[in-house]
Amino acid sequence: MLCSEQNRREGTLETKARFLAGEPLPEGLLPEVIRRSWQRCLDRGVSVERQAREIPVVSAGAMNGFRERSRRLLFYSEPVMEQLHEQISGTSSAAVLCDATGVVLHSVGDPNFVEKPHQVNLQPGGLWTEEVIGTNAIGTALVEQVPVSVHSSEHFANINRFLSCSAAPIFDSMENMLGVLDVSSDCAIDHRHTMALVCMSAQMIENQLFAQECRGEILIHFHLRAEFLGTLYEGIAAFSPDGRLVAGNRAARTLLGLNRQGTRKRNLGDIFDLSPAALVEQARALPPKVSRLRLRNGTVLFGRVQFGAEADPASSRSARRPAPKERALRAEPVTGSLQALDLGDPAMSAAIGKAKKILGHDIPLMIQGESGSGKEMFAQAFHAEGPRGQGPFVALNCAAIPEGLIESELFGYGEGAFTGARRSGSTGKIQQADGGTLFLDEIGDMPLSLQARLLRVLQDRTVTPLGASSSVPVDIKIICATNRRLREEISSGRFREDLYYRLNGLLISLPPLRARTDRVALARSILRTLAPGDAAVGFSPQVIDLFSRHRWPGNIRQMMNVIRTALALRGDRAEIAVEHLPEDFLEQAGELPESRTLPAIEHDQGPGRLKCQETVLIREVLRENHGNVSAAARKLGISRSTLYRKLKEKGEPLP
Repeated sequence: MLCSEQNRREGTLETKARFLAGEPLPEGLLPEVIRRSWQRCLDRGVSVERQAREIPVVSAGAMNGFRERSRRLLFYSEPVMEQLHEQISGTSSAAVLCDATGVVLHSVGDPNFVEKPHQVNLQPGGLWTEEVIGTNAIGTALVEQVPVSVHSSEHFANINRFLSCSAAPIFDSMENMLGVLDVSSDCAIDHRHTMALVCMSAQMIENQLFAQECRGEILIHFHLRAEFLGTLYEGIAAFSPDGRLVAGNRAARTLLGLNRQGTRKRNLGDIFDLSPAALVEQARALPPKVSRLRLRNGTVLFGRVQFGAEADPASSRSARRPAPKERALRAEPVTGSLQALDLGDPAMSAAIGKAKKILGHDIPLMIQGESGSGKEMFAQAFHAEGPRGQGPFVALNCAAIPEGLIESELFGYGEGAFTGARRSGSTGKIQQADGGTLFLDEIGDMPLSLQARLLRVLQDRTVTPLGASSSVPVDIKIICATNRRLREEISSGRFREDLYYRLNGLLISLPPLRARTDRVALARSILRTLAPGDAAVGFSPQVIDLFSRHRWPGNIRQMMNVIRTALALRGDRAEIAVEHLPEDFLEQAGELPESRTLPAIEHDQGPGRLKCQETVLIREVLRENHGNVSAAARKLGISRSTLYRKLKEKGEPLP
């Protein structure tokens, strides 16, 4: 077996060498998906000898933006990834979640595998597009939009030959790609069952996202065989009470032969031999019954009809109270107006007063402030209160998108602009903002070449997508934000002076949260927004004191994340207490309770006794948490990788 595997790798390497030398690839020698990917890499000029240090990595600061945009995906993926890791732990493997641009959002794996220097790309911030790193399971799955396995020498870049990777795309209920789930392993490890695990895990994430997206609808769970109801393989179709098909999960689309366009145009009667009234009647039955359902084409399925989570069959969907998880997933306070941001801080009041005076005037607005200080929130409020308030508000963080992707994100691209591009092309942020506002955050990080193109857009009021032969007229207002001193950037040659004067009409500086006098009022405002239907929830006096004293290095973004987490941890408690606050926040504030750390042990005991007590403690916490390493690490107040290291040092078996 080992000899056969070695021969396979060497044969693939030889095939690649001939391919790079200009020889055509014989049919059937490689999987078709790998052959197509190699050709794309060759067309793009990707180097097979590219080194790890040459591969761009998204900075830790910019990752906040990526994670925020994929918040829903992360919320439902992280628990599934923990389960997946438990199934592959100890096999020199890592489970990796990327967003739709190929940026690693989250990874969990064996520390001795993930934390090796040449595997830094498997950690958050790593970039796995084909354009950057060549053929790989994540990047190729993003292009092909199907599950992909890439083994050893099938990777285009030689630095990835030690890997065997299996990846599956994750779609929302309308078939929009949200990201990719991947398992990357040492290629020497037997990986025959990895793809099945990855596909099952991706399906679990999709089904959970589907259930969240379709709260309040009427759901039909169905399959050709009754024993498959309640499994990952059941189809789920969501209908409105009047019988309109809202969405279907992947299995439903396959069983019913639907595509995205078909889903949007179908009604209950087009698919099932069932009326809307009968559908509602079946949904009222408690407990839900399994019955035979007949499709219009005569096929008989086994199905179960029920109201979606949090639906109230006695009232309309518009009147229902938002579900707790639904509330917790909202990203930011929906201010609606500048006045809603005025909570009593003098500096903020002055900034809001200035902004109000230019509403409706053709004066550009530039917002300056530290990362996380609420620049986008301010821009949204300014947009909502102005004459373009009914138009779109489109945001782009220039620092959060790798330089190789920002041009297509901003300007879009036409059909066939480059190999691997979507067949229908892609509308850029500028066109998306037509009739409304384009918010360019961290404008100081925009590459110089794109600054020139943006200036032309502002002058000509037209945009030309990549690969397109004609320009498109656009009517947009641009609001910019930066945490840099742009005058200094101009002096150093990193920012165009002519663009600066185009964008800088009124400059508003937002104070950092540590300098604001309204920190407690802001915390309460965020709490009301994240839990709008729960008027009774509040903060304990200890939390109020801690919030007012803390310096908040992450500014408003940090405060929102802390409160969002605390809401989830409080359970049914009416009051958020210190014990509900995230441990990293308490550690930063110097308030981590003793009970959340490994207990201190008297110094007069020998080192063997110390290790023994620590081992006993770790075993006990693992036992209490049924072997769940992540839960045990949280209870001990240490990171998961630290706990794995301690287990390894003590010779303890990995759970």
